[in-house]
Amino acid sequence: MNISKLTRSPRAMKAMTGLSWREFQGLVSAFESAELEYRKNKPGRKRNPGGGRRGHLRTTEDRLFYILFYVKTYPTFDIMAFFFGKGRGRACEAGNFYLEILEKALGRKIVLPKRRIGSIEEFARLFPEVKDIFPDGTERRIQRPKRPRQNKRYYSGKKKAHTRKNIIMADENKRILLVSPTKPGRRHDKRLSDRISLVEHIPEDVGIWVDSGFQGIDKRHPNTHIAKRGRKNRPLTYEEKQENRVISSLRVGVEHAIGGMKRFRAYHDVLRNRIGVFDDRIAVVAAGLWNYHLQQG
Repeated sequence: MNISKLTRSPRAMKAMTGLSWREFQGLVSAFESAELEYRKNKPGRKRNPGGGRRGHLRTTEDRLFYILFYVKTYPTFDIMAFFFGKGRGRACEAGNFYLEILEKALGRKIVLPKRRIGSIEEFARLFPEVKDIFPDGTERRIQRPKRPRQNKRYYSGKKKAHTRKNIIMADENKRILLVSPTKPGRRHDKRLSDRISLVEHIPEDVGIWVDSGFQGIDKRHPNTHIAKRGRKNRPLTYEEKQENRVISSLRVGVEHAIGGMKRFRAYHDVLRNRIGVFDDRIAVVAAGLWNYHLQQG
């Protein structure tokens, strides 16, 4: 496989990996180090890293391209096997393995979002420069569960489909600071944010800008800016509509951040994989790749 041809086609490079050639090359060394460390410390290993039969993906660039191609385009493993010269089972094993390596490589680049914030002090230590945060919920569709209990649990009334949900927290620069654990789509945005104690761990001098799906958090954080919701017997006034427009114009950054994650079709398309940890890892990797893209700027 000669991926160097993509240097002459920036459009094709971004279409297949979601990164430019420069961004791709900047990730190679971190990916190589993460893979070497993982193989070296693998439990039960009896031979030195590099021993054994050489596979079809012989270079670090080939292996990184393999997993980025999968995350960006989300083909079936039958297609991956055909294009990369593997059996279907081996293609699946390689996809799960290199996805974990990619997550570790992004961690080396310090671009992965946090999964939970434990205290106000931890927030101040992790994000000392952040003055405003923009939380929002995002859902991705899954295949309809066969069991009635699971069918009801994952049904989202908002999307009219079966989904899984994450709470995304971005800053004013569209960088994703936090991705909550993946939960069934039936859960409300505010309920899910309460589950991870999101509001309680934000300093009072940091502004929280949210939509009407987070009604009620303003009672627990004094620096909250929340869009007002009209009712049948009490429509919004002109001033309230203008205020909502201002809040929406400032919150559009988190929508762009979520759109940046969903450039990677493994996080956008209907989830096919049955491994539970896969969906959660894809959300983190997609956010990490978006942050890496912003970092390379």
